[in-house]
Amino acid sequence: MKIFRHRISGAVVMIAGLLMLAMMIGATAQTTARSPAAQPAAKTAVAIFAGGCFWCMEPPFDKLPGVKSTTSGYVGGHVANPTYEQVSAGRTGHAEAVLVRYDPALVSYSKLLEVFWRNIDPLAVDRQFCDVGDQYRSAIFTLGAEQQRLAEASKRKLEASGRFKQPIAAQIVPASEFYPAEDYHQDYYRRNPVRYKFYRYNCGRDQRLEQLWGAAGH
Repeated sequence: MKIFRHRISGAVVMIAGLLMLAMMIGATAQTTARSPAAQPAAKTAVAIFAGGCFWCMEPPFDKLPGVKSTTSGYVGGHVANPTYEQVSAGRTGHAEAVLVRYDPALVSYSKLLEVFWRNIDPLAVDRQFCDVGDQYRSAIFTLGAEQQRLAEASKRKLEASGRFKQPIAAQIVPASEFYPAEDYHQDYYRRNPVRYKFYRYNCGRDQRLEQLWGAAGH
């Protein structure tokens, strides 16, 4: 009898151990399934646009659902690590631009192009509003063949619309290295709202955009 009871006790212990192991494996699987690391990460794509003063190009993209961030900076020039003083003096070939990081599952590159056009003067050559010089030129700096194709198609569509009699001056060119601007330029419209609004109004940006696109255009 003692041997029989020992065998039963051993079997019970073994079964209990197996049940506990199964419960632990199940709990681990559930925890893994709930873990953020186990969820598919949201993709991030990048687009670069130049539309004059980069302070003014951040807001229309920032408010767009699917856009993760905007960074003001310089692109399209021939000097490494340019400063604002160099770029604004027109000595580096760079344009003031914004780099847009976005989730392509939530907002398309085509939508970003629409926002770009409606926030620039596409007719102005080497200037935007009150800012003059090729450092303030309007341009779409493409990253890859697909962006190039979509950008060119959007420009052709605008030209064919008959909205403007003058030629579209905005450039479409492959992006060179993008250099983020100094920290004090980032999110300027949020950190210095009064100065930003004063500059924007006195530059005539919104007034000109309304002339080009209508009151609801931008």
